[in-house]
Amino acid sequence: MDKEPFASEPIQIGFLLIDGFALMSYAAAVEPLRAANLLAGRNLYEIRNFSAWGGQALSSSGAVVPAEDPLHAKQGNAVALDFLFVAAGGDPLGFEDTGVFQMLRQAARRGVVLGGISGGPVILAKAGTMGDRRMTVHWEHAAALAEIAPMLLLERSLFVFDRDRITCAGGMAPLDMMHSLIARHQGAAFAQQVSDWFIHTEVRPPGGQQRAGLVERHGTTNPAVIQAIELMENHVSDPLDLAGLARLVSLGKRQLNRLFMEKLGRSTMAFYRDLRLDKARGLLAHSTLSITQIALATGFANSAHFSKAFAERFGQPPSAARH
Repeated sequence: MDKEPFASEPIQIGFLLIDGFALMSYAAAVEPLRAANLLAGRNLYEIRNFSAWGGQALSSSGAVVPAEDPLHAKQGNAVALDFLFVAAGGDPLGFEDTGVFQMLRQAARRGVVLGGISGGPVILAKAGTMGDRRMTVHWEHAAALAEIAPMLLLERSLFVFDRDRITCAGGMAPLDMMHSLIARHQGAAFAQQVSDWFIHTEVRPPGGQQRAGLVERHGTTNPAVIQAIELMENHVSDPLDLAGLARLVSLGKRQLNRLFMEKLGRSTMAFYRDLRLDKARGLLAHSTLSITQIALATGFANSAHFSKAFAERFGQPPSAARH
């Protein structure tokens, strides 16, 4: 993966853009490479955009990126690349293109370093290219991916380098990922110049959190409440009862309930039920699991109980939410 600093030959990097990809994630990955070329005064990186269907790629915001024909074009001529990043958003779990999957496997066999950005790691996994590699993905897709492929070595990191695979959660995390990649190629001092160019002065490490912490998300610093929420998030499919939660945070049931009402405006178990239903809605949107499977994965005894609770919270049955 590494090359000598300021190697004489430009490093060839391709981006395979799946329609619905997040423009911010793509820009955060490609712009540091452009800036590196500008600051170096020559092409350290040659960048090529590809579309799964050729011609152009359509982002989630409607912006169009001109793109070359797909790598599995009829001519069969493989493009010489050092790196190929798949950028995807929307519903990567629903993406099915045997030609793209085959092309990714062929690229891996040729020694191309494969990368995935935002939902892109899902497509790498569906193509069978992640093997025993550690990986990450945008938090929105993580739960559904873990449900359908529990053997994956899935982490909740900003980005992961594992041998010839690079995966990234998307959003602004590609800025951090590219800082690390440019440092490997061109040296840490030059990588810092590139990051400074984008006023990206506090580069985050690979293992940084994808989401704001529980304190920021829920607006409370009460340690017992935060600890209880963390326990809830770790026990979605096998919910704890109120007595168990209270015991684990060293409080009585009434005291814990009083804290939840005071800090979050809901009882402990009402908050817990809503958290599980939010997880279920994510699985409905981003997985092909059946409603019964989702019900069990989020701690409901059966699909009837789940459907009733879901309709009460969201005003429609799970089947309508999926459509």
